[in-house]
Amino acid sequence: MPPKKISIVRHGQGYHNVTHNYYLRDPLLTPLGHEQCTQLSATYPHHNSIDLVIASPIRRTIQTASFSFGPALVRREVPFLLDPKLQELGSHDADRGLDVHDLKAWLAETEKEGAGKVPFHWNKIDTSAVEEGWNSKKGYWAYEANAIYTRAADMRNALFGRSEDHVVLVTHGAIAHFLTEDWEVEDPMLGTNWSNCEVREFVFSETSKEGDAHLVEVEESRKRRPPYAGLKWEAPWTLSGDKDAHVVEEVEKVEQEGS
Repeated sequence: MPPKKISIVRHGQGYHNVTHNYYLRDPLLTPLGHEQCTQLSATYPHHNSIDLVIASPIRRTIQTASFSFGPALVRREVPFLLDPKLQELGSHDADRGLDVHDLKAWLAETEKEGAGKVPFHWNKIDTSAVEEGWNSKKGYWAYEANAIYTRAADMRNALFGRSEDHVVLVTHGAIAHFLTEDWEVEDPMLGTNWSNCEVREFVFSETSKEGDAHLVEVEESRKRRPPYAGLKWEAPWTLSGDKDAHVVEEVEKVEQEGS
């Protein structure tokens, strides 16, 4: 049986969100991003039901998963996987993750520096799906419409084949649109753009089948958009009150290519 619930989370605020410098290589969370994760961890009511956490191998998503879902990840039976299909769309340095060797070195260093900051050992993070070339932005990983639609479909189909009941995906704002196929509103800045540390809950559609899986947002999740993490929301797109032009630009470019 496929999972009964998929929780999709956008990462906390990264330094590129503040500076609008998208040439920062794989930027980390800002202090506010850390605060968002702390608040999400404290307010999220379903830690005990989580069976699996999967994050994009980009560092800000790894941090968000670690600091937001520590109460679930502390349980030995809850795996923490990295899946490159969840990486952000763009070809800017901000959306280009580290090479496999450098990523593993960063995880090891973070484990040393961050001892006690999360209630689990970072060495539980499974990097086996992160292969050489995952950050190349070429071929299967390209910033092109067909490649992005394919990756999103592959991610949904892979999830459909999982046996865990409740899976958490920690990912990015633009790819989240393609994972969820959410194009219902005219203005993506106001309707389908995700806030930092926002959580939305999904189930598989009744017509989903092996090789053709699709997600449907549950009504409760739709009603609580956009705030979720327990902080004061200054605008319906980010905590800083700024539209994330980077995410909007990525979505619009790919949509134009696909039309």
